[in-house]
Amino acid sequence: MRYTGTAVFAGVVIGKVYLYERFVSDVSKCPMGTPAEEAAHYLAARDTAQGELETLCQHFTELGDNEKASIFSAHLEILSDETMDEEIQAGISGGESSGPWVIRSVYEQYASMFEQLADPIIRERAVDLRDVCARLLRCWEGLPEQNLSALPEPVIIITHDLVPSDTATLDRNNVLGIVTEIGGSTSHSAIIARSYEIPAVLGVSGIVSQLEDRQEVILDAVDGAILTGFDEEVRSAYEAKRREILRRQAHTKLYIDREPITPDGVRIAVELNIASAEPQNLEYAKYTDGVGLFRSEFLYMGRSALPTEEEQFQAYRKVLMTYGSRPVILRTLDIGGDKPLDCLDIPKEDNPFLGNRALRLCFQHPDMFRTQLRASLRASVYGNLWLMFPMVASMDDIRRAKSCLESAKAELTAEGIPFSPDLKVGIMVEIPAIAFLADQAAREVDFASIGTNDLTQYLTAVDRGNPEVRAYYQTYHPSLFRLIGYVVRSFAAQGKPVGVCGEMGGDPLAAAVLIGLGMRQLSMGAASVASIKQMILSTSCETAKALAETVCGLSTADEVRKYLKEHIDL
Repeated sequence: MRYTGTAVFAGVVIGKVYLYERFVSDVSKCPMGTPAEEAAHYLAARDTAQGELETLCQHFTELGDNEKASIFSAHLEILSDETMDEEIQAGISGGESSGPWVIRSVYEQYASMFEQLADPIIRERAVDLRDVCARLLRCWEGLPEQNLSALPEPVIIITHDLVPSDTATLDRNNVLGIVTEIGGSTSHSAIIARSYEIPAVLGVSGIVSQLEDRQEVILDAVDGAILTGFDEEVRSAYEAKRREILRRQAHTKLYIDREPITPDGVRIAVELNIASAEPQNLEYAKYTDGVGLFRSEFLYMGRSALPTEEEQFQAYRKVLMTYGSRPVILRTLDIGGDKPLDCLDIPKEDNPFLGNRALRLCFQHPDMFRTQLRASLRASVYGNLWLMFPMVASMDDIRRAKSCLESAKAELTAEGIPFSPDLKVGIMVEIPAIAFLADQAAREVDFASIGTNDLTQYLTAVDRGNPEVRAYYQTYHPSLFRLIGYVVRSFAAQGKPVGVCGEMGGDPLAAAVLIGLGMRQLSMGAASVASIKQMILSTSCETAKALAETVCGLSTADEVRKYLKEHIDL
């Protein structure tokens, strides 16, 4: 059988399936047995959880991964905490609530308490408490562990979708590939796959029910296919294809530390898209000219309470200090659409991509927005911070956001807290309405960055996460390049820079056209840095300009793609 989807990071792998489903406990308050029976059930679940954690500690200690070993060691300490254990047993013995209800109540009580403390390190214990609670509840239900941080062997993960919390401790050494039922080239799973350089095919509808655990499959993340029931001839052909792809990728990586200058002497800034201040997000800092997109919303995900001003300040400062004088573009909270929050009650919308998201949501929650602006301003003295507002649709949006920023500045000034007077303020251009007003927007802000993922979505009227309309989401649509060209020219007329931070920035074919349109800042995931530098070093600006002029005169996305593949040597 052959199943198809969207390939988001090239590669070919042959391996066993690992079906992954996230555990969600449905806790009822009504006891299912006597207090004595539920107390015994709790002790058994606790012992099972303890055994799992001890195994994980030993596993990571033997691998020499002391960081992960310490995480699970801390979880063991939480599980054996005498005070919480006594409270749980006392609550169960009372007979009024079920064991799971008592377990969750006690753990949540302490997690909430930790979140209120001033020390950011201690506050982080709340996340660990909730992780241990989830493990206990799963053990109560007698379900086996599925943990992406300790995979049994090299496997291809098959799942409905991956969320940021799934990938936080991903066992990268044992992940051969990723296949999801939903998502496309711009989804979070795609971003993770490219960041970790893991071959991936997304948007394969119903694939979880079609495969069995440990079944052997071929993942072709070049043509976007998953094959089952293949013979030795097919296996040999794909093994040869795999070797050729690895050879090409190894050659491309030779360009990772090269300075990105075109053959005719034009320096192009190659910047990085990052999601957090964690070391794996910053390891490419030495190869890049700055951070073109710091996705601040990842600080808000997978937690029950909003991050405090101090937490955000510490994260922003760490990135700024890493990059020194190089620019770090921090995008304010972009939540909604395909990124809900556990710590914020966002009403369900029929069409969230056209609803209350990003800057609109921040305007609706001024205290949340104010906290982020204060943290950003405080961090700005530690580097070269550029602040960027997402989902801007009008000049009113720009002026209102700038007003909020000025209020935050006034507060800090009154409190005697320093911030950089040279902070640059910009916008994301991802809604066509503001793109067509680029000449006016350029007079209001210091810079712009084009979010090609959403701009493509809104320009082509396609939900980019819906596999049913995948064919209509066309990143090579000629009208998209025409509109981007207008934005670049409008800002250039005011002497202000425009970059790109969407997935087009990491696509060598599209990026060549962007350079031809006058763009000099490209931001991308770490996995694309080498290939973009390779393209820059082999493509003159004059050649890129000619490519762009031709592309803007073509009629269809297919024509554009075919033309670029024929004229760009990669």
